[in-house]
Amino acid sequence: MPRPCAAALDVERPVLVSAYPHLLAPGRIGSLELANRILFPPISTRMTGADGAVSPRETAYLAARAAGGAGLVVTGALLAATDFEPPSGLMPRVDDDAFLPALRRMVDAVHAAGGRISAQLSPGTGRLGPAEPGRGAPVSASATPWVRDPAVACRPLDVAELELLVRRAGQAAARLASVGVDAIDLHGHSGALVDQLLTALWNHRTDAYGGSVARRTRFAVELVTAVRAAAPGLPVSFRLTVAHHLPGGRELAESIEIAALLRDAGVDLLVVEEGGPPSPAVMAPPNYLPAGLHLAGAAALRAAVGIPVAVAGAMTPDLAEAALAAGQVDLVGFGRALVADPDLPRALAAGEPGAARPCVRCNACFDAVRAGATLVCAVNPQVGLEAVPLLRATRPQRVVVVGGGPAGLEAARVAALRGHRVDLHERRDQLGGVLVDAARPAFKHELASLVPWYRDRLAELGVTVHLGRAVDRSSPALAAADVVVVATGGLPVRPAIGGLDRADVLDVMDVHGGAAVGRRVVVAGGGLTGADVALALALDGHAVTLVEVQDAIVPGRATVNRGAVLARLADAGVVLLPSTSVLGKHDDGVHVDGPLGREVLAADTLVLALGVRPSTELVGSGAVEDPRVHLVGDCLQPSTVGAAVHSGYRAALAI
Repeated sequence: MPRPCAAALDVERPVLVSAYPHLLAPGRIGSLELANRILFPPISTRMTGADGAVSPRETAYLAARAAGGAGLVVTGALLAATDFEPPSGLMPRVDDDAFLPALRRMVDAVHAAGGRISAQLSPGTGRLGPAEPGRGAPVSASATPWVRDPAVACRPLDVAELELLVRRAGQAAARLASVGVDAIDLHGHSGALVDQLLTALWNHRTDAYGGSVARRTRFAVELVTAVRAAAPGLPVSFRLTVAHHLPGGRELAESIEIAALLRDAGVDLLVVEEGGPPSPAVMAPPNYLPAGLHLAGAAALRAAVGIPVAVAGAMTPDLAEAALAAGQVDLVGFGRALVADPDLPRALAAGEPGAARPCVRCNACFDAVRAGATLVCAVNPQVGLEAVPLLRATRPQRVVVVGGGPAGLEAARVAALRGHRVDLHERRDQLGGVLVDAARPAFKHELASLVPWYRDRLAELGVTVHLGRAVDRSSPALAAADVVVVATGGLPVRPAIGGLDRADVLDVMDVHGGAAVGRRVVVAGGGLTGADVALALALDGHAVTLVEVQDAIVPGRATVNRGAVLARLADAGVVLLPSTSVLGKHDDGVHVDGPLGREVLAADTLVLALGVRPSTELVGSGAVEDPRVHLVGDCLQPSTVGAAVHSGYRAALAI
């Protein structure tokens, strides 16, 4: 029996408001029966092997989602042809029989885990991808600008080349059928090559593949026809962008016309979304945008065309249940949610939705892939490591974790999973640390959901939690420990400028903690933390100016989320001043130096969001070299919540 957690009685357990009977009911795509209506939609992982084959790592990743109970697992896009697009590592290849053994192992692994698998097939990325071999530009529907270098025009594919791509898709479909896939999904979305043919913004052709909606849909229809002929009996789905959310992009009315043509061509299911590379935050809605963002468009398309529809886009189980019950959609995709916790379907079936690790919609997953790295998850360090077992410790030890923020919570959880006896000490009267503070704005509520999840897991694992317990170097708890994990977080950065000791100068966490703020506010620091507090204050009725020394607000990280937070800041009336440094706070306001020279910004309060520095109060000289001591999270290297979680995980593995 695990030892009870000292704070077990304070754990906030989610209240089960529904049993999700429609979501967990059997589903169907054409002739394929599914155990439930939960879809794991295609997500690029960049786990492709060096030879272009599906890697063992990606196979284990997909099999874990099948084992977790998803009714249908869909692979990331598989490249059907390399005639005009060289392999780039983004997509595994299916253009040659040499790739069949790895594909068969992938399919067999998903089946062995009790799941069903659909393979997403792509004829290429066109203007989004690499240059055509031997040329300085990629191919596309028309001579539109190359996304990677807008000064370069793409080479339009001629009719014979489009026909070749259709044949290649049929050949690839036959290969997929031969290895036992249960369905085939055609990659027709997100501004890639098929979408370029479908959309007037990128298709300026005057031949049989351009002009009217029917002509622009011809390539997609021919792909569907070729796949159905090459893989008879297999259900065929098509992933379609309903609305691009960019000037000149497709809107719902035209997508309904396209959907009808695809239905008539024999598509069994439409997997719909919104957004694309120019509007990535719509495609993967972050916490600045509402959940279920794609549902209205999906429901309208379903009602107009009468073909089964699957929708994703930050769907929650409750939203999914209501949409299925109302007949708005037929399947529901949980992409990032199943990356965060592949066992979500099993948790729902067990009546314990709170047992699933929540996705916080930070989009670290998509940012990594867009940057050319392998898929990661901020809250699930085991993504991509599913084949690596979490081994029990050969010699259980007494582990003391100091600090109950994300790094400390993850270190305590994993150390306990590995069989160590763990005590966690938190100086505050609640767990969570920065998770609690950063989640105070309403639009960050998903971040707060990590705290009860960790509380429950620590209670189940027998971790003893000591709240309201400050630990210093002389504490008996440290002397009795075999291993100490220091997760004491960071302290606010305060630069050497005038007036920062005034009562009207606050740190960002003071604001989140409820400190009184004047009507006119200047926020110094335009990273995500500063942007979040500026938005929260503006939504609360304050007049806010956001100042950033770099030449962009929210610079560097958070590429997917940046557009969404900037749009929210604009809507809330926040004044943005990039390339501006704060010189000090005085009676007449905040003195700054920017593109217009020195000026004074009228302000009742200055809020500092300039980052944090490591908290070293508990770390004596030589602690870093002491094998008993592990520093994690912001007290080691200030960074993101995801970085803190991952550092706690690594530390627990090293014990």
